[in-house]
Amino acid sequence: MKTNLTKLPKSKMEIEFELDEQEFSRHINAALLHLKEHVKMDGFRQGHVPEAMVKEKVGQETLLMEAGDMAVKESYLKYVSDNNLEPIGEPEVQITKIAEGNPLLFKVTITVLPEINLPDYKEIVSKIIGQSAKNEVTVTDTEINDALSYLQKSRAKFSQVEREAEKKDFVEIEYQAKDINNGKEVKDRFVLGDGGLMKGFEDNLVGLKAGQEKEFLVKFPDQAPQKDLAGKDVNFKVKMVSVQKMELPEINDEFAKELGGFDNLVALKSNIKEGLIDEKTEGEKQKRRVEFLEKIAERTNFEIPEKLVDAESARLMEDLKNNLTSKFKISFEEYLASVKQTEEEIKKTFAKEAEKRIKNFLVLKEVGKKENIEISKEELEEELNKIVKNYSKEQVSKIDIKQFREYTRDVVYNEKVFQKLESFTE
Repeated sequence: MKTNLTKLPKSKMEIEFELDEQEFSRHINAALLHLKEHVKMDGFRQGHVPEAMVKEKVGQETLLMEAGDMAVKESYLKYVSDNNLEPIGEPEVQITKIAEGNPLLFKVTITVLPEINLPDYKEIVSKIIGQSAKNEVTVTDTEINDALSYLQKSRAKFSQVEREAEKKDFVEIEYQAKDINNGKEVKDRFVLGDGGLMKGFEDNLVGLKAGQEKEFLVKFPDQAPQKDLAGKDVNFKVKMVSVQKMELPEINDEFAKELGGFDNLVALKSNIKEGLIDEKTEGEKQKRRVEFLEKIAERTNFEIPEKLVDAESARLMEDLKNNLTSKFKISFEEYLASVKQTEEEIKKTFAKEAEKRIKNFLVLKEVGKKENIEISKEELEEELNKIVKNYSKEQVSKIDIKQFREYTRDVVYNEKVFQKLESFTE
């Protein structure tokens, strides 16, 4: 087998293959044997039809294409293995010459993981760790009281009232606006004054009784996702469906005891403080890890494969669609109409963020290779079992096991690489 490699931009390669007549003849014979197993003819058991009759039955073109497929697959996989390549996605194959009694010529275009020359990442990381060690994690009384307030609200009692809605009541509404969601009706439930809706919207609900309706204007924020509405007054029609009085329990020793496991309010506050410290410590760790990658990536130059950027851009697009539906209650089509852009134009805006994420991912992967990070079968199984314990039997039955294993392997691998980086102290 003869090959010729041509490196192309954006981490692509074109490999030309030439199999001589004898090599290709071997694949033709193998293809004939394979086809023989599936050909059915009267008077012969399946798999026992004479080869000459099989060849006549399937035709020369089918035989050559089967042989070509087998030759391409075997030759390509051998080349990738022999040259330690890491292809991304499926190869593009073009057969340029195929005929019995002749050499087989074909070329394969692939995208591969780029060659990455890392800077002195140990020095970079150790400096970041040294600087972050000076940042002491603290928790204020305000933060503890905010957490207590959240717990208090989570144990509130609600009772239906016939009076006008007041701030701190729990309300259920239906509303619509011709400029939003094509004028479709939207339902929402929240604590009046704490709903986090646009400024002025909730103020207009104060004083409404269940069953009453109201029409009013609200100015959209300048940074609204619907750019054609940003900074403009929008007309809303709202119906108050229900008003419930929210009674909050008093925050005292009894409240702490009812939560379970606490002797008094002091013990509860102490527990909250420990939880907040753990949460902030974890946040600092994640922030530090992001800085690791960004600082190493800043000093690392390589071509980023388009396939990976396209895949990440597509994932970011899906996140946008989900957020528009869940947070802003509008469809993706309505969003496109409001910003006057196509889906492809929106996707292009994600390219820079996608490139950044992919670069960080490849840098982390390369550090792992340099540090000989490996995942044992036992480590993977242990992590898989931990995760599965949080799933119901029904959920487990719907899991794509192969995909699940690969995802878990990546999670464990990345964690081990980060832990290795965190060991490089000054």
